[in-house]
Amino acid sequence: MTHCGFVALVGRPNVGKSTLLNHILGFKLSITSRKPQTTRHRVLGILTEEDVQIAFVDTPGMHKDQPKAMNRVMNQTAEQVLSSVDAVVMLTEHTRWTDEDERVYQKVARVQCPKFWVLNKADVLADKNVLLPHIQKIANSYAFDEIFPVSALKNLYLDDLVNRLKALMPEGPFLYDEDQITDRSQRFLAAEIVREQIMRQLGDEVPYETTVEIESFDHQGDRVGIHALISVERDGQKAIVVGDGGHRLKQIGIEARKRLEDLLEAHVALKLWVKVRASWSNDERALKSLGYAEFD
Repeated sequence: MTHCGFVALVGRPNVGKSTLLNHILGFKLSITSRKPQTTRHRVLGILTEEDVQIAFVDTPGMHKDQPKAMNRVMNQTAEQVLSSVDAVVMLTEHTRWTDEDERVYQKVARVQCPKFWVLNKADVLADKNVLLPHIQKIANSYAFDEIFPVSALKNLYLDDLVNRLKALMPEGPFLYDEDQITDRSQRFLAAEIVREQIMRQLGDEVPYETTVEIESFDHQGDRVGIHALISVERDGQKAIVVGDGGHRLKQIGIEARKRLEDLLEAHVALKLWVKVRASWSNDERALKSLGYAEFD
């Protein structure tokens, strides 16, 4: 008899949802960086072990409402996932409980399924004695079914969480092939890998209004040709991404190509362009064309 179900990973930006998913899967599926709101799309990560299959839904970080259309749709994406899962895992950061965490919890509280609180980055606390009082304080005021202090980055204490989730999955057939890791295409993953390198190479200078489209993806045998278009909103942002003499764009390409070759197990020829696309992040039509969401 097999069991299969869905688990939502939710939380405010930058609490480690994508890192948690990657370590549970043993595969780097979701891109990560130290920048908030690195994850912009719903990403499904599929774990199949023996007779249990869990589809983890990595969501954009829920954040305070902002005027731009992209911010609104990221919140909508995260909230819509909650309506159709078998369990919810809400991540916070060790002893912090912010206004944004409170906002996330108010969404989670409405869900009629088991709710788990994961305190991530618990290993970075210099004084571990402060953790238990924090847990007791939150547990007394908020309705979680179980609580798990973990370190997603160091892969500590994740087995207890996964085993508990596996025990909750409803009886039913597998929805995905046993060797399938995600429902996302190679084109999507390629775009995300390029965007990850933009965020990592540019650090604090990275323009938030940056996105990546794969214009062509040609897989022939052990060779893959990829043309990727990087869109920004202003000329100044384009200059930052390109860098002096094109140095930064070249470095982004070098690092992205390494990741893509590991992912695709093939030789990759990657070409990057940067284009100014004014106000794309606040344009619902542009967001649709870029695959961010389907608006009602």
